[in-house]
Amino acid sequence: MKLKNKLLFLIAALFLFYTTNTFAAGKYDINRISKSTDELIKKYLALDIFSGVVLIAEDGIPFYQKAFGLADREKKIPNTKNTKFDIGSMNKSFTKVAILQLVQEGKINLDDNLGKYLNGFNKTIAENVTIEQLLSHKSGFGDYHFPGYFDLPIEKRSISGLLKIIKKMELLFAPGSDRQYSNTGYVLLGAVIENATGKSYYQNIRERIIEPLGLKETYIDNKDQVPQRAIGYFKNMKGEIRDNQNELELPKPDGGFQSTVTDILKFYKEYYYGNKLLSDEIKNKEEEFRYVNHKIENGGVVSAAGGFPGANTVIFENPRENLSIVVFANMDEPVAEQLGLGILDIINNKIPKEPSLPAIQNVYKAFKENGETFVFDNFEKLTANFHPTDPKDLILNQIGYNLLFEDQVDEALSIFKMNIKLFPDIANCYDSYAEALLASGDKDGALENYKKALELNPNLPSAVKMVKELSVN
Repeated sequence: MKLKNKLLFLIAALFLFYTTNTFAAGKYDINRISKSTDELIKKYLALDIFSGVVLIAEDGIPFYQKAFGLADREKKIPNTKNTKFDIGSMNKSFTKVAILQLVQEGKINLDDNLGKYLNGFNKTIAENVTIEQLLSHKSGFGDYHFPGYFDLPIEKRSISGLLKIIKKMELLFAPGSDRQYSNTGYVLLGAVIENATGKSYYQNIRERIIEPLGLKETYIDNKDQVPQRAIGYFKNMKGEIRDNQNELELPKPDGGFQSTVTDILKFYKEYYYGNKLLSDEIKNKEEEFRYVNHKIENGGVVSAAGGFPGANTVIFENPRENLSIVVFANMDEPVAEQLGLGILDIINNKIPKEPSLPAIQNVYKAFKENGETFVFDNFEKLTANFHPTDPKDLILNQIGYNLLFEDQVDEALSIFKMNIKLFPDIANCYDSYAEALLASGDKDGALENYKKALELNPNLPSAVKMVKELSVN
């Protein structure tokens, strides 16, 4: 199975709760924090892995806010404090607010099943998936992105277009029995919002959140018309820079809005602490807000993040100290999260982690210079800066497919085989190795490894298909 783009709003993204970081009580040494933050950012800039805006605020008032690098490399347009960045999965928070407002209004109940609002799902899904499970990523739905997704016409990537695709999807687990981050679940929540109100998702967000909070620099649709928009950039395994214009996502309930650091700070200050959008009563019914209250009482940090190739955003919030760190980047994740964590260390009088090249570049460089054995023996060290919520088998998988696409079949085989040694229980590792074997002309070896993939995951579509084809031939 070909590695799908490491998308979206992923990743990662998603509410990440960093419980090990706490802020020192009392006043902050703003001069020390600002100087050390400048020094840390210079290291990221020297590696050309960060460009964007950084904001640090106390009680909602910024005491550090600076822009770095270029919003558009081709036109040499610099990032500014007013540059609009793709916030990725951060706008899942907007979707959550709209759903909980409808709960407040009595138009939705958290324990309502999906079939009450949307037709066309099989009985198991319609009667067992609940609104609360969609909110908390416990529904059993996975991701709707698939190879060729970005080749679809725009109307098929809209909420209504995706519903037709999602209705054919199978659940990954029984609703409520597990948790897996799901972009699909939030697309469904957007459709529920439309059904319950008779208005478009975008009209709901505009009327319920954008206008009441005065978020004048936040754009929820028509991405191509956003003024001062940052172009996203990422580097391939060889360190060659690319823009992400071929992977731009249509803004939807799971991600894709454009905003500034100041607007996002304003939103999340209200989201975490205010009652203009949500009452304390409804917040106490929802898992994330109960967690925030726990942090107010006990200290620690909560965060929200978003990212896909060429874009990464994060806010780290200490509810007890009412201190915020916002990092927006128009470069590849997890750079914003890593830089934000480094600033957390600075505030806590700790030495921040040294920045390094993205894991895929590190591994490929080591493979070319030092060989397969070196990579195998040093894999964890080489991949220490990989996104913490992403499975590491994706690293070698992506490198292997890049090599395969460049007709470097022997090197691709070495990479895929090493991935199996490192991750022997991952079905996709065998599936990818089988594809490379097939490309080399080894049909028997390919069939053997496709079968191994099915032993680990009997429902892996590409392996099911290829076992049938190769068994006949």
